[in-house]
Amino acid sequence: MKDFDRKDYYVNRELSWLMFDERVLGEATDTSNPLMERLKFLSITASNLDEFFMVRVASLIDMKHAGYAKRDIAGMTVDEQLEVVSAKTHELVDTQYFVLLHTLLPLMEVEGISFVTRHEHLTSEQAEYVDRYFEEEVYPVLTPMAVDSSRPFPLVRNRTLNIGALISKKGEDTRDFATVQVPGVLGRIVEIPSDEGRTFILLEEVIERNMAKLFLNYDVVCAYPYRIMRNADLTIDEEEAADLLKEIERQIKRRQWGEVIRLEVADDIDGELMKILKEELSVREDGIYRIAGPIDLTFFMKLYGYEGFDHLKRPAYTPRPVPEIRDGEDIFAAIRGHDILMHHPYQTFDPVINFVRSAAKDPDVLAIKQTLYRVSGNSPIIAALAEAAENGKQVTVLVELKARFDEENNIVWARKLEKAGCHVIYGLVGLKTHCKITLVVRREEDGIRRYVHLGTGNYNDSTAKLYTDLGLLTCAEQMGEDATAVFNMLSGYSEPLYWNRLTLAPLWLKDRFLHLIGREAENARAGKRAYIVAKVNSICDKEVIKALYEASCAGVKIELIVRGICCLKPGIKDVSENISVRSIVGDFLEHSRIFYFENAGNREVYCGSSDWMPRNLLRRVEIMFPILDESLKERVIYILETLLSDTEKARIELDDGTYERLERRHREPVNAQMAFCEWAAALCGKEDTVENSRVFIPIEGGV
Repeated sequence: MKDFDRKDYYVNRELSWLMFDERVLGEATDTSNPLMERLKFLSITASNLDEFFMVRVASLIDMKHAGYAKRDIAGMTVDEQLEVVSAKTHELVDTQYFVLLHTLLPLMEVEGISFVTRHEHLTSEQAEYVDRYFEEEVYPVLTPMAVDSSRPFPLVRNRTLNIGALISKKGEDTRDFATVQVPGVLGRIVEIPSDEGRTFILLEEVIERNMAKLFLNYDVVCAYPYRIMRNADLTIDEEEAADLLKEIERQIKRRQWGEVIRLEVADDIDGELMKILKEELSVREDGIYRIAGPIDLTFFMKLYGYEGFDHLKRPAYTPRPVPEIRDGEDIFAAIRGHDILMHHPYQTFDPVINFVRSAAKDPDVLAIKQTLYRVSGNSPIIAALAEAAENGKQVTVLVELKARFDEENNIVWARKLEKAGCHVIYGLVGLKTHCKITLVVRREEDGIRRYVHLGTGNYNDSTAKLYTDLGLLTCAEQMGEDATAVFNMLSGYSEPLYWNRLTLAPLWLKDRFLHLIGREAENARAGKRAYIVAKVNSICDKEVIKALYEASCAGVKIELIVRGICCLKPGIKDVSENISVRSIVGDFLEHSRIFYFENAGNREVYCGSSDWMPRNLLRRVEIMFPILDESLKERVIYILETLLSDTEKARIELDDGTYERLERRHREPVNAQMAFCEWAAALCGKEDTVENSRVFIPIEGGV
């Protein structure tokens, strides 16, 4: 029996994630992307890195404080992980700013777009404009804070941009520290007059130029921007929390007092000012990032939205209709006619919204049950559920309060739904409810019929235009029975005696995956057809990886499409020679989870909400559902085949865990996402020229 526990067979999870962000940064350097798209990818890498620190680095630091001694999947201690993550992150940040300063800013200049990076470089006309803007718009909002014997060091809020200064009372030699927060309520990018093209300055430069006006009896010795990142991972004892909603509200407020784990400062910051910040914020040396440019590059996402730059972007892509659902058609009649598969964002998310809206208004609908993990800011789904309750229908909604960084938003929705008369539940103690399922119970001529929507993505109409996901609408009897059992389990802890079609985590899904992988290995040993394709966001569950290694050794060809974290190493002799791993980073965020098993020619295809991660398989409520209709199964297989044929946006993982682009020469260029745009148009009988199709990129890295 081969030993699959060797640490050199695995990649550290955190390093694998950093390699994902490097792949995103690679899109900022790709000359085939228009300039504004490249700037947006740069912005995404910065946003991703923020979340990585607040969650993953924070978690490692918590482990260190707790004396956690267990080694990770790659055999590394917590201290070793912190050391290598710090080195890799500093390297990534340096690369970000090299790309910005030496490639993107010069290209912007060529296009007539310039940033005044130092206020001293303003022309007299621009300086006058900036000073007037400060007096009229900025000054009334600012709250300068000085530190002395009577005024302690203030609370510096998480992820806010600030300007630290040393000030000296006029006529005296002593220096005091002062700080002012750059107000988030004002736009960070300020457009200023220019003789040609368009010129911008950042708000912190406007404030820094006028710092003396904030401390009238002092001389401003020096002033520099800085920004901190705090530990934002919530620690909630659900067993002890009398009211989970109120406990989460309390924990959210505590984020502003979390330990400082990262400090970004200007690379030329004054030494005395640096010493004060380091001591007062209690930040470790390896947590200090000296930035050779503007701090916090996420502002480029705002610039992307400015008018006048369309020639530097891809034209907007409009999701296509779902051909099985015609305008004005009764959606329940459409579902009775045939299971309906939807491929977002290539196809519109509107049928899902209309499914809930129609149920809310339909006098024959008796009940609606739905899980909500993340929803948009002005969600039509929420409005429809509230309307349904007001119309007297039985409405049960599971709102996951522990959806990271969406806690506040979900608390607001939970209260709104309760006020409308919905029965709101908050999930199971100790578990996040991450599955995506809606059940509509309807009285019809031949009795009660259950309609079900199952998806790989959230009920969020905004991200449905950004993330690639699959959704299934069905009224198959066994699916309806299972959907009822799911909600009974979530609301009343009633575990069914058996499941017809659905498989749930945390009790059954991992064993099901291990069985399916093991079955392919047995088929290969018996000389039968064996093949696995899996598309997920992340793979880091060791038992699943070992099962894949075993299947590879048995001769099973395994092709993995993994957007982000992958702790598995492909191509290792006598271990994973039959496994390939590719990551696709494109204009849409790859988010769907799809699983294909050859099964000796009796092909099985599944979709679901779960990745191959311990948190999904052991600590979340997840659902995997089969695609049973043969025509729909063929569509999903086509999706996998197209992704596997991508030569434009795919990176291939090597046997050392690193990634490289496919060699494009001598290959027919295939961009899978653009191919899906064409396919969606073809399905509804419309032509599409994807070369002129712009798609929008989400700020999410799936940490």
